[in-house]
Amino acid sequence: MSLINSQRLFQNPLFVIGMITITINVLVSLGGANIRPDSSPFANNQYLELAVLKPMTRVSFLKVPRAINAENESWLNKYFVGSAENFELIPFDSITIDGDNLVIKKYREERFERFAISTLKVIEEDQKLGRWNVKDFIEEKTMVLGTDKYGRDLFSRLMAGTYISLSVGLISVAISLILGILLGLWAGYYRGWHDRIILWLINVVWSVPTLLLVISITLVLGKGFWQIFVAVGLTMWVEVARVVRGQVLSMREKEFVEAGRVLGMSNMRIMIRHILPNISGPIIVISAANFATAILLEAGLSFLGIGSPPPQATWGKMISEHKAFLITGDAHLALLPGIAIMLLVLSFTFIGNALRDANDERILLKND
Repeated sequence: MSLINSQRLFQNPLFVIGMITITINVLVSLGGANIRPDSSPFANNQYLELAVLKPMTRVSFLKVPRAINAENESWLNKYFVGSAENFELIPFDSITIDGDNLVIKKYREERFERFAISTLKVIEEDQKLGRWNVKDFIEEKTMVLGTDKYGRDLFSRLMAGTYISLSVGLISVAISLILGILLGLWAGYYRGWHDRIILWLINVVWSVPTLLLVISITLVLGKGFWQIFVAVGLTMWVEVARVVRGQVLSMREKEFVEAGRVLGMSNMRIMIRHILPNISGPIIVISAANFATAILLEAGLSFLGIGSPPPQATWGKMISEHKAFLITGDAHLALLPGIAIMLLVLSFTFIGNALRDANDERILLKND
């Protein structure tokens, strides 16, 4: 893309807004569990007594140590998914000291529980000196966006869902590009019976409704994290193949392609080294559009209950779990993940439109 078009891209306010939104989502995804208020696996710490708290509610927790066996967890899984905490957190309303025991009044309950101080985690130096501080056992958390109906931190769940949406979009688009570019290049360059067979396959896949095709592939592959990537990617390659085929059909008659044949270059080298770089503009544009489509498809599958299985945090599943709250005072439980989906999809749409306009301008400049 020319320097002029690059400058015009960043002068487009919608392109800039889209880039900023996507960058924030990428940073949240790369931060993994380390930057989430709830760093447990999938941000799935459930406290039923904390169900549907209002935003900015502050809750006190008693930290009770527990044995954690994390030997089989990979560092990658701990970083992105989360790891079990060394403490069990018990929400409470009030706490009193009774000799060598802490007595807490459970949150929103009338019953009391007693914990021996010796069973709680205490700083060793204080133990030796016979001193301890009640603050050592207490942790306070602010539920920035409140909690869902299971008492999970809604803000942490939204952050965890970012990782899923971007991962599905990235891997699905990669799968669609690999299949679409290979088949489109082959059909457009060789033409003849190659083109007829591939075009027939494209039309067959194109004729099946996208969501129905994704559901069918998901049922065949099974429900799971990686199966969603493959299922969505296998439905989007036809658009890439059609665009690549059309571009190659016109490009193969250019003088530089004929010169390559005369110089004895192989067909594969001509396609990969000379034709493909010259059709990269439309491919980039359709990739941005497919990224948005993949996010919507994943959200739709999760809403229907055939996406990533629980307790995985996905925006579509969050909407499905809380759709009944839309007519209550806690409609934000369903609206916030819906807004997250809308903003991310709109961002890729803005970028795709800006890239399309820039690519059209590049073509016009070449013709001039």
